[in-house]
Amino acid sequence: MLVLVAPGQGAQTPGFLTPWLELPGAEDRLRAWSAAIDLDLVHYGTDADADEIRDTAVAQPLLVAASLLSARQLFPTTEDVARDVGVTGGHSVGELAATALAGVVSDEVALSLVRARGMAMAEAAAITETGMAALLGGDPDTTLAHLDKLGLTPANVNGAGQIVAAGTREQLAALEADKPEGVRRVVALKVAGAFHTHHMAPAVEKLDTAARSVSVADPVVPYVSNRDGRTVSTGSGIVTGLVGQVANPVRWDLCMETFKERGVTALIELCPGGTLTGIAKRALPGVKTLALKKPEDLDAARALIAEHSSTAE
Repeated sequence: MLVLVAPGQGAQTPGFLTPWLELPGAEDRLRAWSAAIDLDLVHYGTDADADEIRDTAVAQPLLVAASLLSARQLFPTTEDVARDVGVTGGHSVGELAATALAGVVSDEVALSLVRARGMAMAEAAAITETGMAALLGGDPDTTLAHLDKLGLTPANVNGAGQIVAAGTREQLAALEADKPEGVRRVVALKVAGAFHTHHMAPAVEKLDTAARSVSVADPVVPYVSNRDGRTVSTGSGIVTGLVGQVANPVRWDLCMETFKERGVTALIELCPGGTLTGIAKRALPGVKTLALKKPEDLDAARALIAEHSSTAE
């Protein structure tokens, strides 16, 4: 059983889309999406520096566009996804890409929603200086209690020994100076706010307004929500969850539990892959994983699909 996942914010690096635009039709597709959402995705994916693509209003549409651009090389249509993919999901903003791949909205609608999401979250992040940091290692219960003591929110519970804390810069500085027992490292993330916390509450209403204007369909493949790791069977339920998730923690650990329960045998992470496959290697032993980093990875992905799709013999 094949799982298809899309990465979240922080996975972007300068120039990461440059080789992808050499594929037939890729640049034209990206330019069309750029025009539709009034954001130069080609520039940000090829020439922009790290600070430019760290901007939440840029990073979020860029990441969803990258995931969809790479996905359409493997699954040109919704029918292709339905034929080969057993489950889909995304980490944080990656949920918008997964929503399109599940057939709930079109690629263009997903990009319009993520454009609204990114701008709303950037505005919310500007109210107070906040950020996020990944904690590696340690006992989860001990770590969560320590974060609570410091006033930090466990914004991402990723599993495999990784929790991401979010809060004010002062709170994060206190965490760096006083790590929870057993935590090996505290790594600041390349994001511009305390996402999936109460600091993002102002963005929820704006995204809800944008979401009310779009048409949705029910998913053609099981879609796993960040909220609680459960599958959501209606398009309206998925979009409602996307809105509320902006200010609530990502439970990627529970998503992986669902993948396991449904019998996952292989997992492909869309461009710019690496983070989620790294977690899966630790949390889902025995599952074959592949991260789409460059177009050269597509042939290996096609071979994995042929071996693990629902139609494979």
